[in-house]
Amino acid sequence: MRSARFRRTRRASAVTLVSALTLTALAACGTSSSNNGSGGSDGGGSTDPAAPLDPKTKVTLTIDCMPPAAKAAELKEWKEDVVEFNKTYPNVTIEGRSTPGQCLEPPRFTAMLKAKSQPDVFYTYFTDLPQVLDNDGAADITAYVNDKSVPLLKDIDPNVLNSLKHDGKLHGLPTSNYTMGLLINRKLFQQAGLDPDAPPRTWAEVRAAAKKIAGLGKGIAGFGEYSAGNTGGWHFTAQMYSLGGAVVDASGKKAAFNNELGKQVAENLHAMRWQDDSMGKTQLLKWGDLQKQIATDKLGMFLAAPDDIAYMVQQLGARYENFGMGPIPGERNTLAGGNNYMVKKGISGDKIKAAVAWLNFKNLTVGKGQFDWARTKADKLPVGVPQPNFWLNESKTKDDAARIQYATMPVANFKTFMDNPVAGKAEPPKAQEVYKVLDNVMSGILTNKDADIDKVLATAEAQVNQVLANQ
Repeated sequence: MRSARFRRTRRASAVTLVSALTLTALAACGTSSSNNGSGGSDGGGSTDPAAPLDPKTKVTLTIDCMPPAAKAAELKEWKEDVVEFNKTYPNVTIEGRSTPGQCLEPPRFTAMLKAKSQPDVFYTYFTDLPQVLDNDGAADITAYVNDKSVPLLKDIDPNVLNSLKHDGKLHGLPTSNYTMGLLINRKLFQQAGLDPDAPPRTWAEVRAAAKKIAGLGKGIAGFGEYSAGNTGGWHFTAQMYSLGGAVVDASGKKAAFNNELGKQVAENLHAMRWQDDSMGKTQLLKWGDLQKQIATDKLGMFLAAPDDIAYMVQQLGARYENFGMGPIPGERNTLAGGNNYMVKKGISGDKIKAAVAWLNFKNLTVGKGQFDWARTKADKLPVGVPQPNFWLNESKTKDDAARIQYATMPVANFKTFMDNPVAGKAEPPKAQEVYKVLDNVMSGILTNKDADIDKVLATAEAQVNQVLANQ
């Protein structure tokens, strides 16, 4: 499951190969190598996987998720980065595949993997790794990724890299990550007499604050939750994690939520909905509904990732100043995820090296590519959202300072979130199928005043066990 724009299930519906990105040296680069694994380079190169890409190497790379024309600023930056990249590697041709939305929708993504038609470098979510490997779709790039090909490798959070590994082998490089926190409407907090610089840190505090905010009347809800479209199960999982629990046990074969922690989550939500009347009358909400409510000052808080804020400003006309963020209440663990690029299995070693070189430049270099915050601000794109934030050590210090220096929003509003990081925990196996079952837990709690919580949890447990048994 992803965060802003619910990217985990919102892949776009069409893909267009854009060969017009002949930005530099294209005429000299020849044609694209075959995508069936037989293609190689036209010159240069090294047989040693650990050696970085030789600038003389001549290859063509097809790459997924180039920004579409509708995202003019992002596309401008992509083209600029291709030009800059070609200053070092003049013989690498980048052919971007543009999408009108957020890459491929799940059926097309699955079909692409089965047909082996993915581009050389293709976009996935952390949770896609099992599906990609089941279809023998991604190259093992372990030998190609080191401190020479990716100089800041030691500063990438190992938890992020581990999300891209299977049996110790690395199958991708990250572009972004997220962890959930508590997103608040600062205006409503102030109106309710609450301190917007001190968001609730426990679920008891959330409940108390929600009652005060709902007390403002005018159809305002204090706290919101999802219960449809798999998003309810996603957030039930997040709440379980926040208390130190899980929804699937360590073996990955058995449900782990029909217990005291699961009952605590369910009973707290049921009490907020029916006893306190602090969650609003309208339920069966899915991704996008809570964003609209909080952006229009009809909701006080909900669980979200930081990039929801940029979405609400850019797409819903909200103002950055109206939002704040704290860590997920409970603070034991927070649901984490992210996205990345993988390299198609079967392509030549030189192509893999070129892919690593591009991803290093575009996504893994502080001050360049996606982390060039000065350019981002000049292009009127958001700067200051506290994620992606997979950096550690000196890289984190430099990147954090640049985010503040070029911020287009009041970064102090997110200080509580930034100053109190919570350990991220990955989504469960068979996540989407598990979330679909757990939607019924959330909808049962939030739409039925007389819900039998023990029965709701037991029924879901049996269904999740069946899902896991079918792996």
